[in-house]
Amino acid sequence: MAALDEAHALLREFPVVDGHNDLPWALRKQAGYDLDALDIAGDQRAHLHTDLPRLRAGGVGAQYWSVYVPCEEPEPVAATLEQIDCVRRLLDRYPAELAPALTAADLETARRDGRIASLMGAEGGHSIANSLGTLRGLYALGVRYMTLTHNDNVDWADSATDEPNVGGLSAFGREVVAEMNRLGMLVDLSHVAATTMRDALDATSAPVVFSHSSARAVCDHPRNIPDDVLERLPANGGVAMVTFVPKFVLQAAVDWTAAADENLRAHGLHHLDTSAEAMKVHRAFEERNPRPVATVSTVADHLDHMREVAGIDHLGIGGDYDGTAFTPDGLNDVSGYPNLLAELLDRGWSKTDLAKLTWQNAVRVLGAAEDVARDLQSTRPASLATIEALDGTDGRG
Repeated sequence: MAALDEAHALLREFPVVDGHNDLPWALRKQAGYDLDALDIAGDQRAHLHTDLPRLRAGGVGAQYWSVYVPCEEPEPVAATLEQIDCVRRLLDRYPAELAPALTAADLETARRDGRIASLMGAEGGHSIANSLGTLRGLYALGVRYMTLTHNDNVDWADSATDEPNVGGLSAFGREVVAEMNRLGMLVDLSHVAATTMRDALDATSAPVVFSHSSARAVCDHPRNIPDDVLERLPANGGVAMVTFVPKFVLQAAVDWTAAADENLRAHGLHHLDTSAEAMKVHRAFEERNPRPVATVSTVADHLDHMREVAGIDHLGIGGDYDGTAFTPDGLNDVSGYPNLLAELLDRGWSKTDLAKLTWQNAVRVLGAAEDVARDLQSTRPASLATIEALDGTDGRG
């Protein structure tokens, strides 16, 4: 109890900057963006991982709201704009609780005012449809990071969970990174292949982020970060934000998920099928093979390893709430962050360490990207490059 009290006290001074929350997509899927139907001013635990009372209880001081759309979305730019509109409507609806934020200074102002700084991150380079003009448009609308891929490759970058295509970043992919640097938009390397991580670190002139990824040495899943990449973060200045998704943090859950997917395929069903028939097959498998459960300790194991490899100045938190069906025990929703800090305190992490983990590292990285952008904008005009010119492709395969 003493550690938990200490965690709450620390969060009052240095609240969590969380790198990734999928509330906007959950609102789209569950309520068609009807903010009256799912009013996050009240308790929405029956439907969501996230609402304002639980954000407060969890000590969240800043949130990157993901403006995610699926890779297969036929109109990804329009759908991304709808996601941005959802975030803006949330900010308009709850001005006493949520503060619009575009810069590191805005985060500090929100913290001083006692509001939750709200930023946006686009999840997947498909959201720009191979257009640097669209990238600039998203930045102008407030998007402050872009994950280079989601689960599938884009024409110019390889995903962690797809077959290799361009071998990391293509020439146009490197131009996307350069233009993000010029804008001050953080390059997010969650979801990308390790080859893409390395290429992006070679190409970038600004610190990168991993908005919601954990350590591959602790849990061997392609969504996680290899040690050789973690070792490069001190020179780059970037931050790896540990995620809580059980199938990314617990090896037994990785293995269980693979077996469950194979069971669906054995019944002639796709592993992403959510039809009634597929769910019946899946539930029967789960009854025979109970799902492994991650805990707060599971996530802390990742942070211990990441601190050892990358150093305390390069760690953060990106829970992926409302973007996952399952969460670890003790980190069931956005009110759970104090439990993680209490676990780390019990493991010997200092208050100085935890202040960096929760607040200071994430704020520093955003500010560093702004500094790089100011320098680049004085020497480099907006890029007019196209994927056709740089990669010799029309961007459609």
